[in-house]
Amino acid sequence: MKLIQCIVRPNKVDEVIEALRTLNVSGMTVSEVRGHGKQKGHAAIYRGREYQVTLIPKMMIEVVATDPAVNEILETIIRAARTGEIGDGRIFVLPVDEAYRIRTGERDVL
Repeated sequence: MKLIQCIVRPNKVDEVIEALRTLNVSGMTVSEVRGHGKQKGHAAIYRGREYQVTLIPKMMIEVVATDPAVNEILETIIRAARTGEIGDGRIFVLPVDEAYRIRTGERDVL
């Protein structure tokens, strides 16, 4: 099993979720996050004063998938989230050794 964490633009999150639904992805977690990558934020003007915005609002979608499904899920996320501009986001793939259902305490097998 793998945990796929993708950080995308807020305006792309609905497109990514809908694309994942077409793959019959059964569960996901969506969180509002803030951060920056290589662009390190941007300058903004508020009430005539310029200030640095260093933490950009993003959305993180997390999906646990079986190993054979990972590549198709990655391609789908990239296709749905890409604008071709700086700040499109990142995807991280991490191994998942075990998962447990809190309600029953049983070990999940995906």
